Amino acid sequence: MSTSSDITVQVRQVENGLRKLYLDPDYLDVSDLVGRPEEERQPRLLSRALAAQAVRIVTGFSAREAAAAVIDGVGDQGIDAIAVVDGSKPHVYVVQAKWSKTGRASSDRSAVMELLAGLRLIDDEEFAAFNPRGRGLAEVAKTLMSSGPVPVTQVVVLMRADEVTEGFQQALVDGEREFNRHGDVLGHRLILSAEVWQSVRNDLAPKPVDLEAELFPWFSVPEPYESYQGVVLAEQVADWVAHGTNLFHLNIRNPLGRTPINNELIETLANEPAHFWYFNNGITILCESVEKTHGSVRSPHSRPVALTLRNASVVNGAQTVRSVAEAVNADEGAGDAQIGVRIIVTGTALKFANKITQTTNRQNRVEARDFIALDSVQGSILEDMRAELGLEYSVRRGELEPHPDTGCSVVEAACALACAHPNSQYAARIATTLEVLWERGSQGIYDTLFRPQPTAYLIWNAVRILREVRRCLHVLRSEYEGRGAALFEHGTYLVAHLVFRKLDTEAINEPDPRHEWYTNAQTQIDEIVKVLVPEIIATIDRLYSDRSQIRAVCADIVRSHAIVDEVLHGAAGTAASASATKYRRERAGRKRRRPNAVSVLIDRAAIEEGEALRLTTAYPVEVEALKDWLAEDPKRGRATWIPHRSKPILWAADGKQYSPSGLISHMWEQAQWENRPVANQGTTRWVTGSGESLADLAWRVLRDLEESDDSEDGDT
Repeated sequence: MSTSSDITVQVRQVENGLRKLYLDPDYLDVSDLVGRPEEERQPRLLSRALAAQAVRIVTGFSAREAAAAVIDGVGDQGIDAIAVVDGSKPHVYVVQAKWSKTGRASSDRSAVMELLAGLRLIDDEEFAAFNPRGRGLAEVAKTLMSSGPVPVTQVVVLMRADEVTEGFQQALVDGEREFNRHGDVLGHRLILSAEVWQSVRNDLAPKPVDLEAELFPWFSVPEPYESYQGVVLAEQVADWVAHGTNLFHLNIRNPLGRTPINNELIETLANEPAHFWYFNNGITILCESVEKTHGSVRSPHSRPVALTLRNASVVNGAQTVRSVAEAVNADEGAGDAQIGVRIIVTGTALKFANKITQTTNRQNRVEARDFIALDSVQGSILEDMRAELGLEYSVRRGELEPHPDTGCSVVEAACALACAHPNSQYAARIATTLEVLWERGSQGIYDTLFRPQPTAYLIWNAVRILREVRRCLHVLRSEYEGRGAALFEHGTYLVAHLVFRKLDTEAINEPDPRHEWYTNAQTQIDEIVKVLVPEIIATIDRLYSDRSQIRAVCADIVRSHAIVDEVLHGAAGTAASASATKYRRERAGRKRRRPNAVSVLIDRAAIEEGEALRLTTAYPVEVEALKDWLAEDPKRGRATWIPHRSKPILWAADGKQYSPSGLISHMWEQAQWENRPVANQGTTRWVTGSGESLADLAWRVLRDLEESDDSEDGDT
């Protein structure tokens, strides 16, 4: 039996799913509900969508086809939907749906009596009694029923967790006796909330991929897991990318876009396709089952074998697949290249499949974060974010991160949860590197943040609070210098943690479809941050002297805890005004010269080769000018860092290298922005996975050097 919290979650997610599947696309006929009060209209809409989903469950119809079977309304004669399945296995389904926003739909036997009464009208060919939507479907159903012993099923779908009453069950059985006097024709099926909920989540989830692969030469390994190894042509591999990112759903990362390694693959395919097989490690594919067709019965290995791979996923070689597709698209001659492929039929052995995924990814560098993609908790979070809030959630490295309005990545979620945690140690531990987020075990951060699984509301609220803190700090940053400016560089997570502590977070993880908690919290953050910045600086100076390194203090678990305790419970505000004045930037005077960000980043090896970058367009005019052009091809907003002093940006859209500003100018021109500026600061527009721009990162590196020099004899 489900708990009250379970059914509440199910109802909420089912409602969201039904709206996406049937109401948002306007699949249902709701013309008779126009002008009705919302309190009457909404339950009727959801009841019809529920009836359509029941049809979809029992027939496998598409959402549009299922919606066309709904006849609910005046004159429905107790039947909410009539679904007729023709073909080799004909079947008639009559559906009655009961929606309940509390998950307690009634199981009154009178509902069964209404359904049976409607079925009698169909059997007696009294079609005129039905409304216009039902009349035609009733006639089609009767025609099929009269063509032979065609099974008929009463489908009752109730938005409730508890089993129906005995009286309800008995009414169904009694009705079946009436229709089954001369043979078993009528049966029934009950669908309760748990089944509806699972069906909706399945409908919203990515669909399984079926791949066609023709191997020659080839050989097979029959056990312990059926496997095939051989050669496929590049033109066939290029066709696989039509499945999109679903093709890599078991991989620990998506194709990373253009990287130096992938550029080499494309160059080999273009210039030396005959040598590609020798230079490339090939592709590994896992599938649930396989169907094979041999070219020869007497000598199968002398001819190609045609394989259909059900629920397939490329778990190693994602970069190869994407590179092959790009090369073939640019040059048909590349399609003749031979590529090694290994296919393993794992069935439902998920642990074994995960082990293969982990051990085969070695061609491009694998990070600790990549293995988090295999954690079932992340899959559940993705489903909850989609079902609860209609948001995207990217887990695998290489996935295009959602637009800030449409979701977040696991990196952003983990940072936000670390800041929101009551213990300040987690904000301190991520102050210098985010790699610690993925450490597992009792001493690691990951399991603390994601076990038990956080709700979608907690994640989304925390992410938006962290974003708002970043925004407020960005606005204030120009007002401070020296140690004050250093806090903006190194203390973002400390400030964010204190913001969470000052907010009333009791309801941060509660269901809140209208986002009322965040809306209220957002109005407070700006003032909280303005007060916190000088308080934190004053506290650091008082506890650890004005010679201490801001970076070291913010990253120290013990010292950051003391700062948090002092700010929340001590007298930090007394010295705050003095610190604010002391580190406030003077408006007049000589402005500090902007450093060459690219040179700084390369000299200090601040970014690893191949790190993904994404475009950020902060100015409204620029956003408006580029949004349609960027939407045409997501790769236009993605790039990779290459440690090259003049052209460090490798653009995903064309695989060429640019300077940061040169690429922005090129993109403006490609987007045909007529009123584009003459110049730009490209390093402010390309950001790393943590949300830090190249320019900000360069400033932070310089401050680290300055603090190290200034504090050589001070507290470290």
